[in-house]
Amino acid sequence: MTALLWLRRDLRLHDHPALRAALDHDGPLVPVFCLDPRLLGGRHASGPRTQFLLECLADLDQSLDRRGSRLVVRRGRPERVLAELARDLGASHVFWTADVSPFARRRDQSVRRELEGLGAEVHVLPGLFVLDDPEGLHTTAGDPYRVFTPFHRAWLKCDRREVLPVPRSLPALPSAVEPGRLPPLQELGLEETVVRAATGGEHPGRRRMQQFLADLLVGYGRGRDDLGADVSSRLSAYLHFGCISPRELEARLPGDPGAQEFRRQLCWRDFYAHVLAHFPTNARHEFQDRYRGSIRWSRAERRFQAWCEGRTGYPLVDAAMRQLRREGWMHNRARLVVGSFLTKDLGLDWRWGERWFMRLLIDGDEASNNGNWQWIASVGVDPQPPFRRIYNPARQQARFDPNGAYVRRYIPELRDVPDEYLAEPWTMPEALQREAGCVIGEDYPPPIVDHAVARREALARYADAARS
Repeated sequence: MTALLWLRRDLRLHDHPALRAALDHDGPLVPVFCLDPRLLGGRHASGPRTQFLLECLADLDQSLDRRGSRLVVRRGRPERVLAELARDLGASHVFWTADVSPFARRRDQSVRRELEGLGAEVHVLPGLFVLDDPEGLHTTAGDPYRVFTPFHRAWLKCDRREVLPVPRSLPALPSAVEPGRLPPLQELGLEETVVRAATGGEHPGRRRMQQFLADLLVGYGRGRDDLGADVSSRLSAYLHFGCISPRELEARLPGDPGAQEFRRQLCWRDFYAHVLAHFPTNARHEFQDRYRGSIRWSRAERRFQAWCEGRTGYPLVDAAMRQLRREGWMHNRARLVVGSFLTKDLGLDWRWGERWFMRLLIDGDEASNNGNWQWIASVGVDPQPPFRRIYNPARQQARFDPNGAYVRRYIPELRDVPDEYLAEPWTMPEALQREAGCVIGEDYPPPIVDHAVARREALARYADAARS
């Protein structure tokens, strides 16, 4: 009997539990991907991320073709598309990989209902995270975790499944199945707005993984926050779309300090999946009750636009925001700085920043993006007093980009500003501004807020909200 393999965020052949289970079920196998209009045009629609997705799908189709199969591409809601395909082929089994977002769970329930109504058996397998089931990890009291450190300790002790080999061959598609085609991005009503350094797909993802493990991992622990050197893994987009397996990646890590620090970052990804699975309202609302609806967020759209465009007058913030607009990616340390600046210095709603990131990030992941935005806004899990997460952009720049390599890379108008003024260029004497070709107010904007004043206002804002 024919089986369907519904692919979503597991676009690879290596270490693929759902694929392995489908192959163990003898008979024809149809790998299928549904271009769902609710995702392509929903509240987190993204041209850059969708283009990366299309590249992932094209790469996967080539891999399947080399092993005797093809990727079947359909456009429409999966509950309709998969039900039609299962009915036409008489499919008896459908396999897919579990996901955690509220949308994914509602969608999967609808698909399951339609398929089981046709008599098909549904099999949901792990594969998106290091742990097979990060949602299933609980405290000794049986509660979900709300703080990362105890989650991390428990996570390290959990058993891991064996990494699965890549299949050498695959069953051919039934002759009645037309593979379909991958549409260009413009046909989906989206456009590519960034110039990416990364190409989507399992093959480029594995090349990047091998390069990171061989060349960059050794310096990761001590240099991961160095903005100028940038020893980031750059694997986040490949992990998001499942081009590389988090479980395989962890299994290939050695035992040195750099590897342990990177393993911790993989745990953060599992942690935020755990949190969103248990608290799905986090997708739209603050986790902490005391701040839900009580913080007086600013609605200053001009300030928000200046933040989006990298025109705040704070070089580290502006460099990071310009990197995002240019590349569809941003260094993790920079994400924390710009998140703190938006929510604490500008007093703007964290959801505005979350939406902007999801519009441009090729690695935009609802669980991780939401978790990180709530973390830096001091309204989420893993709580600390708000003053602990108010970052001074100038001090952050002095610490993590001391020679200005990162800032100068993305803000050419600051290229000739002396190092001692680069973090606060508005303090340059006027004559030096002209000599450096960077007159504040003409070539580069003055700061849109005073950080010291904004910090006091932010602390008062959070105190008022907590009392209300």
